[in-house]
Amino acid sequence: MTASSPDGRDATASVASTAGHIGARHVRLALAGLVLANLCLACGPWLVRLADVGPLSSAFWRLAIAAPALLLVARAAGRPVSATPRALWPVLAVAGLAFAADLAAWHIGILHTRLANATLFANCASFFFPLYGFVAARAWPGRGQMVALALAALGVGLLVGRSFELSQQNVLGDLLRLAAGLFYTVYLVAMERARGRVAPLPALALFTIVALVPLLPFALALEPIFWPRDWTPLVLLALGSQVIGQGLVIYAIGHLSPLVVGLGLLSQPVLAAAIGWLAYGERLTAIDGIGAAAIAVALILVRRSPRATAA
Repeated sequence: MTASSPDGRDATASVASTAGHIGARHVRLALAGLVLANLCLACGPWLVRLADVGPLSSAFWRLAIAAPALLLVARAAGRPVSATPRALWPVLAVAGLAFAADLAAWHIGILHTRLANATLFANCASFFFPLYGFVAARAWPGRGQMVALALAALGVGLLVGRSFELSQQNVLGDLLRLAAGLFYTVYLVAMERARGRVAPLPALALFTIVALVPLLPFALALEPIFWPRDWTPLVLLALGSQVIGQGLVIYAIGHLSPLVVGLGLLSQPVLAAAIGWLAYGERLTAIDGIGAAAIAVALILVRRSPRATAA
């Protein structure tokens, strides 16, 4: 029978306190990284528009340019891809294939539907991923979490509702964009499963390489222009959306709950609207402002709950 001493209790409390401070620091960094990630990802459609190749080709080059950079950075950081446990490779392969399907459906679908419809259906992952989190935790969302989800849905509806239109002309594009949201949810779930045992950089490098393979034949077969003349938009797309944007999303997945990650992704339509206003003079209305405010309040609500915030 071992007697406990005051010194032992003090040491245990000190370790627990230190771990708590470190965990809180990671949560703060993950929240800041999620904001920066969404800013980079929100610039993606603008850079795709600026590229002088087709949308599928731009998706391929986004990954092709990012892959060697990610491999080099991971190796320089002491996290080489070769050190990733082989048992996780199937999970990362699923993540890569789902991400490739998401990009393909996203780029093709946006050409066959209205922009508002595309924005609405693409953001379905922001709600599916939190639902997965509740199912995985075997817990119903609390009252504050339900209010946050409702406010987020209201905000998205206000942002795109004025231009949303269901018609036979948009059916193909709407279905593809909905599929893109579902594929992105599969990607997020796979990365959430892998993040407990692998660092962000090698995980990002591996699934980027996997996603390259199916995109190449589609880009070559379906689009007349594959090789770009101006590489600047594609390089910015690769570094901003893939390396920084997706890299920070994967980092956030390891430290934040699916609810916070999902609602955080909803800041993209707000940021995209701001980019459209600055770059193309697209007019913002009071309703747009209310929608953005509703999403901001939803994020504040989940941020105030430590249990809802931390992964």
